[in-house]
Amino acid sequence: MSKIISLFALFFCFSISNAQNSDIDLLKKINLNRNTNLESTMIGITNSALPVSIGTPVIIYTVGLIEKDSVTKKKAIFIGESLAASAFISFALKKITKRERPYVTYPEIDNVTEESSYSFPSAHTSSAFATATSLSMAYPKWYVIAPSFLWAGAVGYSRMYLGVHYPTDVLAGAIVGSGSAFLCYKLNKWINKKRSPHQKKLWE
Repeated sequence: MSKIISLFALFFCFSISNAQNSDIDLLKKINLNRNTNLESTMIGITNSALPVSIGTPVIIYTVGLIEKDSVTKKKAIFIGESLAASAFISFALKKITKRERPYVTYPEIDNVTEESSYSFPSAHTSSAFATATSLSMAYPKWYVIAPSFLWAGAVGYSRMYLGVHYPTDVLAGAIVGSGSAFLCYKLNKWINKKRSPHQKKLWE
């Protein structure tokens, strides 16, 4: 886990030293040229990140309990683990990088909301992509995958639209979220294999 956090810290330093101008230029295009009629919609999308991310594994686990389905419960736990891992990594990276919000560094950014934490990476985006990726891995159907990533992408875009994150914050958040899901999947698969050497699939 420490290696992953260090890798993203290096990614942050690289992005700051090599792409700061393009980063803020892209943010300005999204934020300053936004359709203000969509502000309430974007606020709703951005505020959906936490309740959807927490509610998804809770609902799935509840269904597993009602149906007495151990596979469904395992999938719910996996989705919850992915969210927890992404939250931990995002929190650690914020403390390490301490990147100020774009509207603090660039007063011309018209932020619709204000945030008290640091900017890099976008925790909203990481939680959304952790949920979308783990849910898609647990239920690999197009009608799960497509809306899941469409929602996660909308969350990421809303963070830039609202002026509270740089594009690199959102990109890093997406990588952290998706990476956390893959990491948890591999870890669960390894643990599962140790317990049941002849068991090929995680969900069986």
